[in-house]
Amino acid sequence: MNSKAGDYYAPGLEGIVAGETALSTIEEGLRYRGYPITELAEKTSFEEVAYLLLYGELPKRKELDSFIGRIALSRRLPEPLIELLRALPRWTAPMDALRTAVSVLAHFDQDATDASMEANLRKAERLLGQIPLVVAAHYRISKGLPWIMPRPDLSHAAGFLYTIHGSEPSPEAARALDVSLILYAEHEFNASTFTARVIASTLSDLHSAVVGAIGALKGPLHGGANEVIMDFLQQLGTPEQAVDLLRQALARKERIMGFGHRVYKTGDLRAGILSTWARLLAEKTGQSRWEQLASLVERVMAEEKNLYPNLDWPAGRLYHYLGLEKTLYTPIFVMARVAGWCAHVMEQLANNRLIRPRARYIGPARRAVLPLAERDAT
Repeated sequence: MNSKAGDYYAPGLEGIVAGETALSTIEEGLRYRGYPITELAEKTSFEEVAYLLLYGELPKRKELDSFIGRIALSRRLPEPLIELLRALPRWTAPMDALRTAVSVLAHFDQDATDASMEANLRKAERLLGQIPLVVAAHYRISKGLPWIMPRPDLSHAAGFLYTIHGSEPSPEAARALDVSLILYAEHEFNASTFTARVIASTLSDLHSAVVGAIGALKGPLHGGANEVIMDFLQQLGTPEQAVDLLRQALARKERIMGFGHRVYKTGDLRAGILSTWARLLAEKTGQSRWEQLASLVERVMAEEKNLYPNLDWPAGRLYHYLGLEKTLYTPIFVMARVAGWCAHVMEQLANNRLIRPRARYIGPARRAVLPLAERDAT
């Protein structure tokens, strides 16, 4: 590479094409392997979407039943991991516990060092089943509650809510969570996915790539944004107070989480889809006041800053209506995105080239090294 490689520098790699993928595109609206996200959210389940991402096509009934069965069989955790979760301090953040747990799970996976496509598919399916169980087990253990084994007769989304609350969710609640998982499952070369692909490009293992992706997703500029949505709405008070408080925050140049997106300049299609479910659950749970306040914030943000909601904006509200604590919101993101991460790892390995970009040097010009005695004399 020539010395002028730095001339192509773009902060945050914005607008830089860093690779090729057949998994998703944001052109003409988000599509997973060619299917519009609007149709997937309306006509499929998360299990179908996970299969699509991992295997390339939407499953037929027999394929889907077999896939769901394999995931169900993987919903078990090794006893040493349960003991570790019990030993963690009660204040351990769920994302930190999950990051550690995925690393531990690699030690108990006999395919851990096998990088073949077949082995990686098996590992991906196991992680799809294990990660929700880790999230629920850590949550309940941290509360001093017994952890609950999932029911095999429930869907992926319904089963997770059951292991959190100990009761079967309503069909509306289960479907609302299911749609959110579909919307969070994949999103091209986002920060966590790119992290996973960088790790995979070194020929490291799939679990390592997922651990790295979890670390990237933990950041509030990526996955953690949905955790602060309800805090923000609660701080705004009544609708009468909200406009003034919001404008004051904007005048102080405070960042309003849940608005704006690096690649969506006129609004995130996913936000519109999930907002419908947020409004439905708000009505069902008697919390429509938050939706009224959210609509007011959306109007002010569009008028004052020309910024529109991203997926985190309705997700933070929807998860609140589902009775979930905010520290669970980003781990739920992991439950969904692990399907995309694993698919990207396998795609990277199928046509691998080590990802090693250049940097623009901005340090001192060339200097001579003085002996220590001369440096002491100056």
